[in-house]
Amino acid sequence: PVVTTNASSIPEVVGDAAFTVNPDDSRDMAGAIIATLIQDELRVDMRRKGLEQARQFSWEKTAAETLTVYDQVLRGTP
Repeated sequence: PVVTTNASSIPEVVGDAAFTVNPDDSRDMAGAIIATLIQDELRVDMRRKGLEQARQFSWEKTAAETLTVYDQVLRGTP
């Protein structure tokens, strides 16, 4: 399971596969960490969601999407 901050684009990357907490709220961070340690069902569910979320990202996909953007720029299309 992942516990991370809700700053910048991190929530977009992790989706619902992680706890996102205010980086200035240590109690919130501690609570999320403790929850993943003591709640077996939650931990299993978050692990499953994390693996599903990770499958959405790859270097091949990133390269293909980047190439598409470059191609659109060169052609002058949106």
